[in-house]
Amino acid sequence: MEMTIAIVEDEQHCTDRIMAFLKPYSDRVRVICFNSLDSALEGLESERPEILFLDVMIGEKTGFDLLSKIANPDFCLIFTTSYEQYALDAFKLSAIDYLLKPIDRIDFDKAITKAFEKIDHKQLKERVGVLMNHLSHIHTSKKISIPSKEGYVFLTIQDILRCEADVNYTHVITVNAKKYTVSKTLKYFEALLKDFGFFRIHNSHLINLKCVNGYSKSGYVTLMNGLVLEISVRRKDAFVHAIGAYMVG
Repeated sequence: MEMTIAIVEDEQHCTDRIMAFLKPYSDRVRVICFNSLDSALEGLESERPEILFLDVMIGEKTGFDLLSKIANPDFCLIFTTSYEQYALDAFKLSAIDYLLKPIDRIDFDKAITKAFEKIDHKQLKERVGVLMNHLSHIHTSKKISIPSKEGYVFLTIQDILRCEADVNYTHVITVNAKKYTVSKTLKYFEALLKDFGFFRIHNSHLINLKCVNGYSKSGYVTLMNGLVLEISVRRKDAFVHAIGAYMVG
């Protein structure tokens, strides 16, 4: 069954690059291209593509301007962006795929294969909202999108108590004792949450420093729910420094 893929991009060389990467899939896809938001809005409503490659910046506007005008987005969304690394965690926190320009062939094939295997448009508007919230400089509560069997759960980051490793899975536990199991490693969450006051005290535990109620010099930390966790010897000094800096901050 033929699948429709739309590209919204105002730089022709970027469109050409995506088109070239799509050639091996030409027997299963139909590609439509738009170089402005106005043409894209009209075209997306009539063509209803399954997959959309959307540039973050289009002229003086953004891809978010386009998405805000689409009542019921029912496509798999892959952003193409020139954002530097500091902003890319925002895409990860929102569970929205992105390709960093200039687009790499290997990264493209991974993204398109994932899209083919699972056309993921569940709760797209909510995930875009999380993304825009992280990209803005307005001080609001930041959230993270957690994949679930039903779709996505949107958690306020500071409502996360801790994350616990379980081989290649991670259990995300909230302050109200809810647990969500995600097929990501603890290392993934450590990289994602370290700038939000989280510290990895052990190979198996990443904790929210805001939720620390006590620390014992013998190497144990007590969380606000009364749970006592061991701090690994090699992380103890770094933890003392981190909790001290957090309390001062």
